Amino acid sequence: MDAKLSRRVAAVGVCIVAAAVAAVAQPAPPGDACALLTPAQVSAAAGVAFGPGTYVTPTFKATCTWNATGEVKQQDAKIITLMLEGADAFQAGKQKVQSGTLPGASASGIGDDAYFLTMGKFASLFVRKGNVAFKATVYGQLPLEKMQAMENALAQQVVAKLGSS
Repeated sequence: MDAKLSRRVAAVGVCIVAAAVAAVAQPAPPGDACALLTPAQVSAAAGVAFGPGTYVTPTFKATCTWNATGEVKQQDAKIITLMLEGADAFQAGKQKVQSGTLPGASASGIGDDAYFLTMGKFASLFVRKGNVAFKATVYGQLPLEKMQAMENALAQQVVAKLGSS
């Protein structure tokens, strides 16, 4: 092979490797909500022990539910859910909160965009990171601020996982 052809082959090889690395570096949208949080992460955020995440049905993996285990006090989190949704659904909900059609408020420092939707004594945190959006909800008889802090902690874990996928 002459020197010119060798350089061209090497340049093409470098381009192919760079394209492959770039493709691997881009996180793919997740389809398995239970894979985004471990029971240890859920337990740490809630301050009580939680078992492994489960699906409503084995084939629908966009929603995962964790249940508290052991002795749970009245003021503890009892159930935590993570639901994956499209960025378009996230945006539609955000617009309703911003317009006052739904009760809630913006949340800062989480993913690319986030807001809380509040309904009575419950709140859900909706987060968008790139083209992936999700909702984290803590269920229990907790003060709203404590519930939101738990959801924030869970969302930070999910966002970190999405960034490293």
